[in-house]
Amino acid sequence: MISNKKIYDLVIIGAGFAGLYSLYKAKLAKLNVIAIERASNVGGTWYWNRYPGARCDVESMQYSYQFSNELQEEWEWTEKYATQPEILKYANHVADRFKLRENIQFNSEIKSAKFNSDKNHWELINNTNQLIKTKFCIMATGCLSTLNKPKFKNIESFKGEIYHTGNWPHHHINLKNKKVGIIGTGSSAIQCIPEIINEVEHLYVFQRTPHYTVPARNKPLKYLKGKTKKYMREPVGYDNDLFIEEVKYNYSNFRLKAQNSVAAMALPINHQSALNVSKERRETVFEDRWNKGGVPFIAAFEDLNFDREANETAAKFVRNKIKSLVKDSHVAKLLTPDYPIGCKRLAVDSNYYESYNKPNISLVDLKTTPLEEFYAKGINTSKNHYELDIIILATGFDAMTGTLFNIDIEGKNNIKLKNKWSEGPKNYLGLASSGFPNLFTISGPGSPSVLTNMIVSIEQHVNWIFDCIEYMKNNNKNFIEASLKAENEWYKHNQEVSIDHVRSSCSSWYIGANIKGKAKNFMPYVGGYSKYVEKCDEVSKNNYQGFILK
Repeated sequence: MISNKKIYDLVIIGAGFAGLYSLYKAKLAKLNVIAIERASNVGGTWYWNRYPGARCDVESMQYSYQFSNELQEEWEWTEKYATQPEILKYANHVADRFKLRENIQFNSEIKSAKFNSDKNHWELINNTNQLIKTKFCIMATGCLSTLNKPKFKNIESFKGEIYHTGNWPHHHINLKNKKVGIIGTGSSAIQCIPEIINEVEHLYVFQRTPHYTVPARNKPLKYLKGKTKKYMREPVGYDNDLFIEEVKYNYSNFRLKAQNSVAAMALPINHQSALNVSKERRETVFEDRWNKGGVPFIAAFEDLNFDREANETAAKFVRNKIKSLVKDSHVAKLLTPDYPIGCKRLAVDSNYYESYNKPNISLVDLKTTPLEEFYAKGINTSKNHYELDIIILATGFDAMTGTLFNIDIEGKNNIKLKNKWSEGPKNYLGLASSGFPNLFTISGPGSPSVLTNMIVSIEQHVNWIFDCIEYMKNNNKNFIEASLKAENEWYKHNQEVSIDHVRSSCSSWYIGANIKGKAKNFMPYVGGYSKYVEKCDEVSKNNYQGFILK
């Protein structure tokens, strides 16, 4: 239970993967710590995102903690891409195995956090008006944890059921023989649609912007079944044919490859340019990547993310796939993006495009027939009325800053974080912001975060933070703050490296384009995970250069 009579060494906000590992490290350091979690259990985004078809787009053998060899050895993933229930089960296993629950207060939400400069501590208030005092605060609030709920006209007038993919009910939703509308065609819709199409009477997909997706080629993971270790192969990047024991036997090398990569994943690296090979060779490489499945498709050639002409070769390949997979040419055209591939987060699917060949699905193009309003029985566009029993909002999240802004965070001199970041988030290394002492953010804006394997990035962040806290303890420091100069230089660098990258070439949630009124800045660090780690290590080795300690 929370005590307002004592000052905690550390309060962690959130009990997803970042919060759990932060709590593990804090207990290891024997800190007086508590984690605050608004949900009734651990798991973070995997607690809330329970929509049909929800699964990770990073291979399960890589989307896992590496801080404990015993944990790596004992946990058995069942599929190449783990489902939401299995990932949530893993999070619960971690919480139980390392006895973390005793330091978590569930069903508690931080509403405000104010730095008391006189006493040099943070004062937090939760949803029951409890006061929580702490020397350090870690924001493990997640990048995709605040829903984007567009203000559709007259949405309250709809008499049927409305669900958001990011806050799916815990009970079973009966879609059988129902007329269902789904708004959005991003990652969650791409996973959800193939799952529900065989259950509903009719599905209306309301699309504003088409999305690139590549097949996952998901399948059960394989075991050696009696073969001895002498037959084991070392993982070389991404390999569909590896057995679980082979990955585990070589986990240290596998993890090292991820650490030295751009995206914190062991992927097959092709150092060729898409423009310096023959058309036949290019098509062969794309076809091979398509058949193997997953996000490695975007790494088919090393220049796809930087050279627009090279990128267009990959985009054209996928457009042709859409044309071949979707039987109705008009529908195929509507599903075909006209922007660079990889600009928006590349989705991974199981029979998404093929779903549009079913007789009980209709694609509604909101660009040509905009959504005008909800009414009692469904949705009106500028052209038609759609009678619906259930509406699913697959409208995504207020990414990276949304949850931070939901908390009234006030630093020194009455500076509010929301006001300071009103023109875009500025911080140092994505870890700390000037004016907000002893406050750390994990996988937030300014860090590689959502452009990487999140769990690897989380562990790196948390390790850096706890090394910093240990350094402060050993050097009799109790105050750390990013300098304004270091913060401005990091922000400038972050924007510069994003200019030529495909990620910044269109409207996406990476730049806040999906939220009305949100400042348009490229938020995650696109310079690469390994380069980012080098910079973090350089800062700590130089006595936390760019930070003010006292």
